[in-house]
Amino acid sequence: MTQVCIVGSPEVELRYELLSRDTAREALSTYRLHKPYANSIAIDTISLGAAVSLMNDLNWYLVRFAQLTLVNEPSVAEDEWLSRKLARAIRDGSVSREQSAAFVHIYGVKDGQLTEPLAVERDGTLPDYDLAEVEETVIVRVTEAEF
Repeated sequence: MTQVCIVGSPEVELRYELLSRDTAREALSTYRLHKPYANSIAIDTISLGAAVSLMNDLNWYLVRFAQLTLVNEPSVAEDEWLSRKLARAIRDGSVSREQSAAFVHIYGVKDGQLTEPLAVERDGTLPDYDLAEVEETVIVRVTEAEF
């Protein structure tokens, strides 16, 4: 199961913005939505291709209302997320699953919200998140250009 997580921009209520519009509501109607972080929506899809397709269908809304869009593909990494651009590159075959681990953003989670990311080029182990005191961390693999 591949999961998409859309994190809303601070100034909007993401769930309202998506579900109040016919096209987005229709695109999401067949999925069960849940909320892993504050002002976010997570959607379980059947594959990486389906996840990328859903993000493409929602692109107009993502550009306007999302701060971050992430994909968790267990065949790449069970406990790490992929940026939207990296998910598309892996799906298209321009980046291999093995190559996807080089660049990461480490987000802290505090009071249910994702904090400022720490950008790290992976060389063995990852450093601890040290930008703030946080409850947990979220690892997001990104493309070299996003890094």
